[in-house]
Amino acid sequence: MSFKENYLPALLSAFLMWLAWPPHPYLAPLLLVGLLPLFIALHKIITTSNSKTGKKVFLTAGLTFLVWNTASIYWVFNAINAVNKGFTGTMVSFLVSLIPYGLGAFLMTSAFWLAYRLYRYTNWTIAAIGLVSFYMCMEFLHQSWDLAFPWMTLGNGFATMHQLAQWYEFTGVYGGSLWILLSNILVFAAYRQIKNSQKFSLSITWLAVVLVPMGLSLYIYKSYKEKSVPVNVVVVQPNIDPYEKYGTVSAGDQLRILTHLSDSVGQVNTEYFIWPETAIPDYADEDRIRTNSDFLFIQDFLKKYKNGTVITGIESVKFYNDKKTLSAKVNPNGGFYDNYNAAMQVENSATVDFYHKSKLVPGVEKMPFPKVFAFLGPVFEKLGGSVSGWGWQEEPGVFYSYSGIGVAPVICYETLWGNWIGDAVKNGAQFIAIITNDGWWGNTSGKDQHFQYAKLRAIETRRYVARSANTGISGFINQRGDVLKQSTWWTRAALKEDINLNDNLTFYVKNGDLIAKLSVILTFALALVIIYFRWIKKPRFAHKS
Repeated sequence: MSFKENYLPALLSAFLMWLAWPPHPYLAPLLLVGLLPLFIALHKIITTSNSKTGKKVFLTAGLTFLVWNTASIYWVFNAINAVNKGFTGTMVSFLVSLIPYGLGAFLMTSAFWLAYRLYRYTNWTIAAIGLVSFYMCMEFLHQSWDLAFPWMTLGNGFATMHQLAQWYEFTGVYGGSLWILLSNILVFAAYRQIKNSQKFSLSITWLAVVLVPMGLSLYIYKSYKEKSVPVNVVVVQPNIDPYEKYGTVSAGDQLRILTHLSDSVGQVNTEYFIWPETAIPDYADEDRIRTNSDFLFIQDFLKKYKNGTVITGIESVKFYNDKKTLSAKVNPNGGFYDNYNAAMQVENSATVDFYHKSKLVPGVEKMPFPKVFAFLGPVFEKLGGSVSGWGWQEEPGVFYSYSGIGVAPVICYETLWGNWIGDAVKNGAQFIAIITNDGWWGNTSGKDQHFQYAKLRAIETRRYVARSANTGISGFINQRGDVLKQSTWWTRAALKEDINLNDNLTFYVKNGDLIAKLSVILTFALALVIIYFRWIKKPRFAHKS
């Protein structure tokens, strides 16, 4: 294979896609043409190669996606390696990092390979339809299975230019994925048409596909009006080093930092104080929480705020006589128990509610496919997880205050699941409270990407986002996806804002990831075409392999 004709274009596509990806500002439209060099290289392979064409297609596309993924989420290694010391620890970190680096790239590459296989038995048009379908199906798989890591879903790429993604309220991020794929296919087709000195009809079609969604989005952005239903909310960023949080700084001192920051901006009419993920790290027993000293400390803090409510991260535990959940572990003192990365709502009353983080990080918080990979338990325990992992709940949660306000508690990684948050909104959430701890990654683009993605959740649901990060970026995002306020990295801060509640449901909230589900159905139909011609009735004039 020629480096200049195959691998160099593949690397150019990887560079363009990385350049367009968050947190780089103002470059997101490059996603609409970033795959063009790769398409040119693959077309040359398919039309000129005499042997092992499928292998060449896979390796060329694989180079693009491996380099793009690794360059965009390099910070994953930082987060894992921070808890593993020495040469052995570094090697373990590297191997585990291959899951997000390599697995996502493998799924993306597989979509291109399947499209090539489909082309062998059909034509370019059907293969292009197949490529869109296969790619989005792979994205949906990477959102749905035990190894889920939907960080690099194509539609996320417009988070830095949310003004161009306002129509996500109808489609979610998969509408963005569809747009990006369709644009790249059409710009390649237009390139071929111009190269062959043909008409410019496809160029006009491509421009329409690019400009119409942009124009529609800008119109929605300019015309969108929020209803005035104000609630005063405070988000707190205590800036406690996550590696000193367990032992170096006592739980009592951490609570005093949180309440002091809250008081520094709190008002008489403040209704919500949002504290970050694992702000209370003492594994509180949920069934005895009302006698817990941390809980009582929070209630004492709230006495000065008549309508005040605290939503805080907490590491909690529940005990059972019988094994009630898949994640339950044996209690040495008898029975079973679950640990939870949870959110807790505390009010000026005896009412207390918990939400258990449900979208758990594979490997670190939850062993993927535990029955299959149980032998890897010691490795995952080194990473802070276990074979059983954290407990979780099966449905999204909504916290209701005594004033009737509904809030969607979202913990860290769950920010990536638009449909999950949409279900919470469908169940009554009027704004979104994201609690996170992005300090594990260090001062890398990971924290910036994570914050930017929250803008897309605001657009999909047309809900305000109040985001509290322990060490990361805290802030407020309005219903159009505009950042109203945000903190800076590695600073202690408290921010307040009057946010507007919203009861209206968007088309996306009502229907979820409809586009992705349709792509799954189409993928199965087209896969059957490949199977039929490959194994049952091979066509007489199939394209060369």
